[in-house]
Amino acid sequence: MGVYTERDEFKSGKQLREAVKAGVKVRVYQPGPFGPNVRDGYEVVEMPQFPKPHRYYVGVIVKDGVIERCK
Repeated sequence: MGVYTERDEFKSGKQLREAVKAGVKVRVYQPGPFGPNVRDGYEVVEMPQFPKPHRYYVGVIVKDGVIERCK
């Protein structure tokens, strides 16, 4: 299952990658019964957030609930 960013402000994977590269701390969470905490390591961010259909997916490395870098 993928994760969401705390704010649904990124309109594309490119925007998310640029924000992380620029040093913006982007927090993530996992919706549903397995969340909200996200384990450290590789995850996939789904965008935009439910109930909108997902159109973009970005592989990320998470540490302490924050995206460290995008793959």
